[in-house]
Amino acid sequence: MQRIGLAVVLALSLTIAPFIAVAQQSGSVHRIGFLGARTPSETERFLEAFRQGLSELGWVEGKNITIEYRFAENKTERLPDLAAELLGRHKVEIVVAEGAAVRVVQQLTKTIPIVMAEVTAPVEQGFVQSLAQPGGNTTGSTFTPVEVAGKRLELLKEIVPKLSRVAVLWDPRTLSTALAWKEVQLPARQLRVQLHSLEVKSPDDLDRAFKEATRARVDAVMQAVGGGTFKRTADLAVKSRLPSIGGHRAFAESGGLVTYGADVADLFRRAARYVDKILKGAKPADLPVEQPTKFELVINLKTAKALGLTIPQSVLGRADHVIE
Repeated sequence: MQRIGLAVVLALSLTIAPFIAVAQQSGSVHRIGFLGARTPSETERFLEAFRQGLSELGWVEGKNITIEYRFAENKTERLPDLAAELLGRHKVEIVVAEGAAVRVVQQLTKTIPIVMAEVTAPVEQGFVQSLAQPGGNTTGSTFTPVEVAGKRLELLKEIVPKLSRVAVLWDPRTLSTALAWKEVQLPARQLRVQLHSLEVKSPDDLDRAFKEATRARVDAVMQAVGGGTFKRTADLAVKSRLPSIGGHRAFAESGGLVTYGADVADLFRRAARYVDKILKGAKPADLPVEQPTKFELVINLKTAKALGLTIPQSVLGRADHVIE
């Protein structure tokens, strides 16, 4: 179990193209695009894992590759302009992208390779035809399978044994969170936990949602909405005296009680492998989409203390990271 200090984390995106193999033989420098939905500080640790993965494969930034970074700063409306800039003025050969950024880049190009670094349910969202045979110009790694939503509910039950009612923050307009809401239904019935739906379409909805959660006398909150809401959700959960759980490590680092989900840094290291293969001539359509194999449980003991909660040793002993 590793103990860490508070840090900021989140997700991101990149790009690469078909004619790269020929270019590599001529010793030219390849241009990769990174399109992230979040802020630079939120994605820096993941980008470092990506760069390290590239370096291990012989690709060094400033030597034989350059990376054009663009960040939407949690404002998805900026993504189309940023993507157009990467594909147009900067003429990148590959784009590495996360979440909503994938769809935006796909709408602009059918030929430039797109590597997904952190995307939930890419088949259901229409990004690829199937995991085994993605087709088109997009491949990469998926984020945490939606089935993991049930595991998060089990963790809450271990931490709060008398758990009987959980508020789920989700956005019905976003397929990934809608799937998470759907997948948690069966585990809830099995655990005899009643779910309370709280739709959150923007950070402005959070205050209303927590007031409703308080009126409904819920015992805990499950976070299933975007990264731009992490800090506010964590703060409101503590203020409302409610244990909270999410899927991104960044949620615990923002003050949420617990997170359980895929190791995002590992997904970015995998993105480097896809970039390497494409630069060496592989086609995205022929590279199967990989599912996560490394998951991490993160517990924020500062938040537990603020809530007056004692995390059971059975849970604490399984933690990959503990924030104190």
